[in-house]
Amino acid sequence: MSTQILKNVLFGSAALLLTAACGAQEEAQSQASSATAAKADDQAKMDDQAKVNDQAMVSSSKTTKSPLFQATFDRVQQQVDAELDAEIIVPFPADAGGGYTHEQHKRNYKTIYNAGNLFRLTGEQKYADHVSKLLLAYAEMYPTLPLHPKKKEQTPGKLFWQSLNEAMWLVYAIQGYDAVQDSLPEETQTIIERDVFREVASYLSDGQPQTFNKIHNHGTWATAAVGMTGYALDDQEMVEKALLGLDKSGEYGFLKQLDELFSPDGYYSEGPYYQRFALLPFVVFAQEVEKNEPERKIFEHRDGVLLKAIDTIVHLSYNGIFFPINDAIKEKGLTTPELNFGLAAAYDFTKDPAYLSMAAYQNTVLLNDTGLEMAKAIDAGKAEPFPFKTMQLGDGRDGDRGALAIMRSGMGMTDQTVVVKNTTQGMGHGHFDKMALLVYDNGGEILSDYGAARFLNVVDKYGGHYLPENNLYAKQTIAHNALVVDETSHFDGKLAKAEEHHPDVLLFDEAANIAITTARMDEAYEGVGFSRTVAQVTLPSLDQPIILDIVRTEAEGQHQYDLPIHYQGQITKVSFPYTAEDQNSRALGADNGYQYLWKTAEANLADAFNQLTWLNKDRFYTYSFLAPSNSKGIFTRLGANDPDFNLRNETGFILRQQGKSDSVFVSVL
Repeated sequence: MSTQILKNVLFGSAALLLTAACGAQEEAQSQASSATAAKADDQAKMDDQAKVNDQAMVSSSKTTKSPLFQATFDRVQQQVDAELDAEIIVPFPADAGGGYTHEQHKRNYKTIYNAGNLFRLTGEQKYADHVSKLLLAYAEMYPTLPLHPKKKEQTPGKLFWQSLNEAMWLVYAIQGYDAVQDSLPEETQTIIERDVFREVASYLSDGQPQTFNKIHNHGTWATAAVGMTGYALDDQEMVEKALLGLDKSGEYGFLKQLDELFSPDGYYSEGPYYQRFALLPFVVFAQEVEKNEPERKIFEHRDGVLLKAIDTIVHLSYNGIFFPINDAIKEKGLTTPELNFGLAAAYDFTKDPAYLSMAAYQNTVLLNDTGLEMAKAIDAGKAEPFPFKTMQLGDGRDGDRGALAIMRSGMGMTDQTVVVKNTTQGMGHGHFDKMALLVYDNGGEILSDYGAARFLNVVDKYGGHYLPENNLYAKQTIAHNALVVDETSHFDGKLAKAEEHHPDVLLFDEAANIAITTARMDEAYEGVGFSRTVAQVTLPSLDQPIILDIVRTEAEGQHQYDLPIHYQGQITKVSFPYTAEDQNSRALGADNGYQYLWKTAEANLADAFNQLTWLNKDRFYTYSFLAPSNSKGIFTRLGANDPDFNLRNETGFILRQQGKSDSVFVSVL
């Protein structure tokens, strides 16, 4: 497409979209305990075991009708068998996340869980005995453990530096124990239940009420762990505390978390990374509730919000990687173990063949009857592609506190995808980047979000904690593709204020050749309101859609406005003159994340129409923008004031307008 045609598209589309956005904005602004069931008895457990054996999931000769299931079984059996004759290692807790004792206790709970599954499938007593040996070793140590010596800033654990990891240990370990419980001598059961499971459950509940009653992913893991333990030990009091909070009022606990943490669309307020993390305890405890107390109809709670959450987390990804908004480790994606449990639960209830394709993508299934059913269906070719699609996911309990807009050019995993973050803050893990823009294409990031500044479980990097740069850079607005006013972050980087406010979504719509969203924010800056309209448009003359972006500000007095784009790729062409600062590089600013950006070049933008082009893999991307008078273009590279090399060396471009009250940024990618 010629430059003149692109100019026409830019100016013409901008005018139309700006009119639509303003119209939408004006229109928007003008509208101002049930009975409990007894735990299954021993005969029912025997019947369940017989059912598993009858299904011939696996036999001593390692034959099965499903290659995928068999491959999963073989992989797990090889891991566990390697430990059967090895020394039982249950070290005294000493290390923070990523350290030796931390990782050993993680290995132990996974072994307990996996050995329990192998016992269910094979009936071989050696697996039950190994679970018993490990748990008896914990029984000798746990009752006398003090708080962990490297206790983290959150509630500390005893085995681990934080109680969150303790809850994870219990969620896995109680499942392994439940599988072998009836095969162990009664005396052994008594010791393990008294000195391990009741001790851990007591500490996670009455021992840390501030976490157990918290509406947060830490509380989710704790309540799930205690509730599952209650079912396994036939302790209904423990179950009720887990479901309804320590005082059993219903103002806290697992059910309240289901009510508060998810929107009606199944979007989790902390964002995709933590939705993925919290999914496992939500799912496995809900399955225990369903099995033991089906009258609670847990999977129908809030119109099936948990099943919606499982479906939603798949949509919150591109090419298998979750959208890295808020405190997110960018490598996490659809192969995460937590999603194994979610997909199995969703398929068990819906039989939707789209979930089979996701399980096939993971190349593993759970070692249970649902896993076998899924594996056989996949092997039989019954999987259907997951239908990734354009959608808006409401945020907040009632879905009315902003939304995440996802616009896709097709239904495949790698079709061009545009994300606009018109959501709530996301609690303590939220970033200050209202209405930030992310763009994916051709299998990767084009306009990227930094995610979290953290090396998870890497002891040499700040002990595996979030790095100081997480607050000082990654959470700051300049680290995102979002409007910055006067070089300060949204809400001045104050969490309490940010939690009170959210963007107002004025428009979301899609048609055959366009998807569009508009949102407005008036509280991020004192005396400054701004809106953003983003549209993904398909033109007959182009093979790929274009992205139109309009940011409009209205303010009292004059301000400096910065609109950054953090692009992924190598610059190949710049249409305007600029001055490089190779010999005199300096930080762009002193605070709010600016101190970490090298200023590598600057341009005074005299021409109204400008273009910046970069190459990413085998595709060129051109950022065409209108530059009003008194505008600057600033090229940046991340890494200033970073002597410990904690930040990635990423590049960006900032379009700056100075001395303005009202302004408009218009661009096409």
